[in-house]
Formats: sequence, structure tokens, C-alpha cells
Amino acid sequence: MSGPLDGIRVIDLSTVVMGPYAAQILGDLGADVIRIEAPGDSARNGHYRNTPGMTALALAVNRNKRSVALNLKDDEQRARALDLIDTADALITNMRPGALGRLGLTYDELSRRNPKLVYAHAQGFRGDSDRAGHAAYDETVQAASGLVDIANRALGKPVYLPTILGDKVSALTIAYSVLAALLHQQKTGRGQHVEVPMTDTLIAFNLVEHLAGHTFEPPSAPTGFPLSMGQGHRAVRTKDGLACVIPYNPQNFRDFFAAAGRPELAEDPRVNGDYVDSADKDALADLIEECAPALTTAEWAEVCAKHSIPMAPVLELDRADEDPYVRDGGLIRLVEHPTEGPVRTAGIPVRFSETPAEIRRLPSAPGADTEEVLREVSGR
Repeated sequence: MSGPLDGIRVIDLSTVVMGPYAAQILGDLGADVIRIEAPGDSARNGHYRNTPGMTALALAVNRNKRSVALNLKDDEQRARALDLIDTADALITNMRPGALGRLGLTYDELSRRNPKLVYAHAQGFRGDSDRAGHAAYDETVQAASGLVDIANRALGKPVYLPTILGDKVSALTIAYSVLAALLHQQKTGRGQHVEVPMTDTLIAFNLVEHLAGHTFEPPSAPTGFPLSMGQGHRAVRTKDGLACVIPYNPQNFRDFFAAAGRPELAEDPRVNGDYVDSADKDALADLIEECAPALTTAEWAEVCAKHSIPMAPVLELDRADEDPYVRDGGLIRLVEHPTEGPVRTAGIPVRFSETPAEIRRLPSAPGADTEEVLREVSGR
């Protein structure tokens, strides 16, 4: 057995990051993931590549899959794709509804052929909204979900977060939603349509803490989680680097100030009550920043571990594979790719005691597995 989803077949009929990443997660968990793709995927044609179609981004979201090249606008090749979908337990797509309709790939059409099919459709906005079918990118979703407003209020600039958060959070949502639908499928033998709108997903994600005072009616305070919106919400410079040091309770603060050689600050009334008032957090953060250069990052790590003060060194991505925690956990692995040579890939973060998840197959070049897969289907 190679992972808890061994025996499950997933068709990845998606592009760029969101759908492919969701399908890769299912592949990491043992599913047989087959990606149907055609030329034109921006993730295949972007930056950082040694050979055509094998960009860094494509390598990051296409492992544990087989790639089948089929032109869905061609009747004969679309028929082959339909035969392949007939063998699947689940399908993931982020094609727009109009394109799915023109190609005969809607849920209604595919479920008539394969009643057990779990059909996960992800797009920028809900299918029953006035934005259904609108083009959506991670930046538009960050704006439409309120994330840009959060950044503007916290930083004073309406910036996008420097990560494709909407794509990746939606990918995780697709993955767990497909798993839930597969459980229902195994109980009943029936599939279902699963819609994952990116904007709705990120709104729900943001509101976990940022609904805040608007949780109540009438609102008792503004939206926005004070701790993460405060000006003091930042990492600090130590004697030799950067670290996250977050004294949480009064004793944490007193121990921190004592270790920094500032015993007079440990007598501050703001850190000698039963709790630290949130109104004092920004001012205390300035004191943490002032004191942090007293010790090296390693010295602070030792002090904070001794006194149970939350702390972590800032991981420098350029040197991440040298970090002992990353290295010992196999979180970045150097592997030998059959066409790309030595490449780095993120490790699988989840550990199963009975059904270990494994990297069984490195990302294929576009269409590299077409003959193998179609031969399997025709032989059924």
C-alpha cells in the first residue's frame, strides 16, 4: 500500500496552481492521479526552467501524477478523455462553466456516464452569483475576500500578500472536500458535485479571527484581530539575525527582559499584573525590538526554550535546506529527476503510522504518460 488513498483514481483537469496542487496532495496520499493537459498552461510556460514545460512551478504541483496530452476540442481525443474519466473516482477542474458546457464535460453529462464520480469544480466566484464565470486570479481573490483591506489597515498600503494564498488555501479546501465526498461515495456508491469558489473560501478563512467585534449584533468593536493588526506584530533583529520572539504572559516578559540584561524593565507594571493588556502590546513590542540585539538568535533560542517563551528563528528561504529542522524532517528533498537532473522538492508534511505517504513519481513532462495511460484504459 502506498498511502491511505491507494486504489483511488483522480483525474486532474485543471491548470496553473490551485487544481494541480489539490490533485498533487491527493497523489501524495496514494491516489492514482492522471492529469489531462493541453498546451498553454502558464505554470508550464513560466519562469525558471531548464527544459520546455518543466518550470519550477510545474515541478512543484505535478508530482505523483501521470500526464496525458489530449486536445479536448478534437472529437476523437475528447472521446478518449471521456473513456478515461469513466474509470475515475474523482475529477478536479477549474475550467470555466462555458468551456465545460461546450466540451460536454459538465457534472450532469459526466455523472450520467459515471454515477460514482466526485466532480470538484473550483473557480473564482460562486456559480449562482453575478460574478460566475468571471476571470479570477489570486490578486483578485485577495481583494474580493477582504485580505487587501486587512493588509491596508495593518500596513498602511493596499498590498497583495507575497504568496498565492487564495490558490493554496483553495487547493487545501478542494482536497479535503474531495476526501469527504469520497467517503460518501464509498458509503452509498454515488458521486456528487462539489463547488469550491476561491473568494468564498478565502472569506471564510479570513473571518476566523478578523470577524472580531462584528461577530455580535450590534457590533461591539470593529473587524480585525487586534494582535495581528498591531504595529508591533513583527519579527525582531537579534545580534546576528532575525527571529520571532513573542513573550505571551507577564512571566514571559519578565524572563525576556532579565535575559536581555534589562532587569529594570522586568519591574514595569505593564508586565506585573495577571495578564498583559492588549493596549500595551505595541509599546512592549518596541521594547522587545530594543532588547533583542543583546543576544544572538541561538542564545535567544536557548533562553526562550528554558522559559517557555514562544520563539522561532526566521527561516531564510535561500538557505532553508541547511536548516536543521528542515533537513531532519526531510521538508526539502534533493531528488534526481529523469529529465531535469537534480531538483529540490518539498517533502510531504503529513505522517501516517500505517499508510505512509510517499513521493512515488516525480513530475512528468507534458503528455509523457499518454501511451501508458490510454493503453491501460483500452485494455479494461
